[in-house]
Amino acid sequence: MSGLSPIKAKELIKILKKIGFIERRQKGSHLFLSHEDGRTTVVPIHPSKSIGIGLLRSILRDVKLSPEDFGRLK
Repeated sequence: MSGLSPIKAKELIKILKKIGFIERRQKGSHLFLSHEDGRTTVVPIHPSKSIGIGLLRSILRDVKLSPEDFGRLK
């Protein structure tokens, strides 16, 4: 079991910034983040909704971060 649970977009963005991701642009409710080594991802921002486990897993795959490492950063 990975131990992933739904998370608010604001919390996820804070964690991604902690590991070196930078906000590049925003289009509507989608925030585009990138890292200097070329990794990129998109985080949907909906204040009343959490990011589900499936989407979170996909974002972690984009940024090449294991669920275990993500859990340590939380």
